[in-house]
Amino acid sequence: MTIQRQIAFWIAALVVLGLMLFTLRTILLPFVAGFALAYLLDPLADRMQKLGIGRLGASLVILVLFVLIFILTLVILVPLAAQQVGAFVEKLPSYVARLQQLAAEQGGPLIERLGGSRALQEMQTSVGNLISQGIAWIGTFLQSLWSGGQALLSIFSLLVVTPVVAFYMLVDWDRMVATIDSWMPVKQRDTVRAIARDIDRAIAGFVRGQALVCLILGSFYAIGLSIIGLNFGGMIGMTAGLLSFIPYVGSLTGLILSLGVAIVQFWPDWTMILATLGVFVFGQFVEGNILSPKLVGESVGLHPVWLMFALLAFGALFGFVGLILAVPLAAALGVIARFALKQYLASPLYRGNGQVDIDA
Repeated sequence: MTIQRQIAFWIAALVVLGLMLFTLRTILLPFVAGFALAYLLDPLADRMQKLGIGRLGASLVILVLFVLIFILTLVILVPLAAQQVGAFVEKLPSYVARLQQLAAEQGGPLIERLGGSRALQEMQTSVGNLISQGIAWIGTFLQSLWSGGQALLSIFSLLVVTPVVAFYMLVDWDRMVATIDSWMPVKQRDTVRAIARDIDRAIAGFVRGQALVCLILGSFYAIGLSIIGLNFGGMIGMTAGLLSFIPYVGSLTGLILSLGVAIVQFWPDWTMILATLGVFVFGQFVEGNILSPKLVGESVGLHPVWLMFALLAFGALFGFVGLILAVPLAAALGVIARFALKQYLASPLYRGNGQVDIDA
């Protein structure tokens, strides 16, 4: 098979896979979640096997413990989070109004001197419209995720089907990998294996490492903001930690929310406002210099812009399923793109010593 036919075959396979995902997106969530759970827990099952525990027993123990921890988390944390989110949403309009009032009081004289009273009114109107549009956009995006991921799928199926799928995939994981490996073209098997190892390293390095970073950062932000007495500090801190999965987005979101609440709550006490800022500055320093280099590493190769685009694009196309698939697919496409670029730079087309003449 020529290289052109191989490229055409893999492109056609990717197109068919994409069409299948888009067509079945409303029922895929428990299966995709089960596959992702099995992938994340496979290293733990391998370690338990090395200790002499059978694959079936190891998979059963891991899934039971995971389900128990998940249920306890839902029972303990979800009601607290729901209560805080509801209270925060209820007070958000008053916070926004107070911030506008403070901006007008502190910056009003300067703006009025530069552009007159009309400029001040226009600024207040523009800020209010901008905030309203931002809140509306976030609501629309969350609604699209909900309708795309849950419209035809009940919570019952997610909670019941996902552990079952994860269990069977975890039991047969090594066998499935060996079977898929046997399907690879013989001549390109070493190349495909090398690409697969790079993809696995990128996904594992980012997902498993970044999950630990998010958990540590979320706990630190929540505890730090709660210690200084910030209203909704626990909710804002955990939200910032969870959103740290997207580079820079979590820290910026948490910083903006916490500073906004701190200004309304503590004004004119600049000490507490600076303390709020200090929590995030210290958290970013620890993440950038200690947590990310140690837990995630520098060889993942997922650029923040590419990751944000993948999350938004796959989320819009496939709903919540797209958010689960975004990181592994972004990592896989990044590895494949780097491999293709490496092949191109080594080809006669780039070096100009072949028979291909673009200028002709």
